[in-house]
Amino acid sequence: MPDRERILVVEDEPSTRAILVKLLVAEGYPVGAADTAAQARALLAAETFSLVLLDLNLPDDDGLTLARELSRHHRTGIIMVSGRADDMDRIIGLEVGADDYVTKPFVPRELMARVRTVLRRLSPPTELTGVLKFEGWTLDMPGRSLHRPDGRQVHLTRAEFDLLARLASQPGRVHTRHQLLTAVSSRDWAPVDRTIDVLVSRLRRKIEVDPKSPRLILTLSGHGYKFTPSDA
Repeated sequence: MPDRERILVVEDEPSTRAILVKLLVAEGYPVGAADTAAQARALLAAETFSLVLLDLNLPDDDGLTLARELSRHHRTGIIMVSGRADDMDRIIGLEVGADDYVTKPFVPRELMARVRTVLRRLSPPTELTGVLKFEGWTLDMPGRSLHRPDGRQVHLTRAEFDLLARLASQPGRVHTRHQLLTAVSSRDWAPVDRTIDVLVSRLRRKIEVDPKSPRLILTLSGHGYKFTPSDA
């Protein structure tokens, strides 16, 4: 398993970077390390990594900016490892494409469990393979891409894609927020977390004719959301 799964640690604090590298190497993972966004970009251009452990506070750039680039240009998992514990930082992290968010100080055993969970999730579930079409749109599961009826591609973050894939694969079914959170992230979410509401709002702006009066993704008050294309 670990032979194929290279992991990049992007952390500017030397002792934390050393701890992360040591933990991963002890588990058998090949590891690269960078202390700046520039170094991380150079390593990503030269090598293929399955997962990036990313600090938000880097000396030369915001970790969120790097996460957004990773989501757009690299098929790699992202776990943000940050001292920022605010819920909004977690939500923003997921919005820009992170798969998980771990706050410092972290528990090594828990962090490694999250690493293994994210790596397992990188391959699309078998029930979400193939190509789905709805109202002229094309959702390509293996290619992780979405195209408009006119053929233009719409950029989706990893979380947005996973959310749409889950909804579109089961049109008409009501999905609770907890079920959708499980589909888009590996971390343990608090019941009051409104991340799914934020992601649904972003997704509606990309696929609905009128996001304020949605037809594709409907809200069922007290229950969750369901996908209702006219050609289902």
